[in-house]
Amino acid sequence: MIRPSRTRLGAALAVVLAAAPSARAAEPDKLIPADADTVVYFNVRQVIDSEIIKKYALEKMKEALQGGDAQKMLRELGLDPLKDISKVIIAGSGKDPSDMKGLVIIRGKFDPDKLYKAAEAYSKKEGDKFAMLKDGNNVMFKITPDNGNPMYATVVDEGAVIMGTDKKIITTAVAAAAADKKPALNKDLAVLIGRMDDKASMWACALLKGKLDDVKIPGGAGGPGADFQKHLPNLDNFTFTLRVTGDVAIEVGMGMKDEASADDFHKTIDDGLTQVKGLLAFAAGDPKAKPFADVVKGIKTSVKGKSVTLSAKMTGAALGQLINMGD
Repeated sequence: MIRPSRTRLGAALAVVLAAAPSARAAEPDKLIPADADTVVYFNVRQVIDSEIIKKYALEKMKEALQGGDAQKMLRELGLDPLKDISKVIIAGSGKDPSDMKGLVIIRGKFDPDKLYKAAEAYSKKEGDKFAMLKDGNNVMFKITPDNGNPMYATVVDEGAVIMGTDKKIITTAVAAAAADKKPALNKDLAVLIGRMDDKASMWACALLKGKLDDVKIPGGAGGPGADFQKHLPNLDNFTFTLRVTGDVAIEVGMGMKDEASADDFHKTIDDGLTQVKGLLAFAAGDPKAKPFADVVKGIKTSVKGKSVTLSAKMTGAALGQLINMGD
């Protein structure tokens, strides 16, 4: 029997690690508002180029973009989301829906002059839905949907288009772009962003301390949601990571106020998963339920310190089955 030397083992391990794709810590976009407590990141280019989307969903995405007011406006502006956009960042703040404000940062390759001219022309045709206005030296456009609150948008430069819930958030972002410096974020949010993988298809992180105290889960008063309801006031932060390649992998992290709360919440989650797996066993013969059952079976949970983590994976074939189920 030949025993490989430690040197050879070390060299082989180094080769494997060098060949494996490594995560890269995310950097906060410099346009994120200073008071943001939630950030959602979509790596649009990575998702569109992924094996699973090309195989199962790209044509459906193209079809979805063929109609509706949104596509009509995009055509007028000369924008193709599947080609021109590389990533989208959504940053928000507020304790409840009535208090929410936010900024959408669209990164990609744009022609500012072409966009401004097209937007100005569109505002003359659809002034009730798309109006050009000025705020100091900034030119922006007010978008008023048929249902919902108005949004404000402008072109920052050839690499960024932004939309916000009010004019001030737009002018602040434009100033931040000109200042060319790192955003002054809440330090706890900055730490969460630093834990995210810049190469992931999507990630999200949020500061939740005190925001869920009055939230009521349906069935939480003596019903099936009661076990989870009691944990909401102890939830300090939340993270979510989605990786789309040939398969789909999800990881959810929940930071609790202390280790005891984390242990207790972890037990509640495991108990809930056990119940769900039992219910899905009755639907084992239904092909429509099988992809969900397989995902639930594969969910893994762990607790470390004050953090509870859930991870799950869905194969490309299972996702394709779900996507095409209605065809």
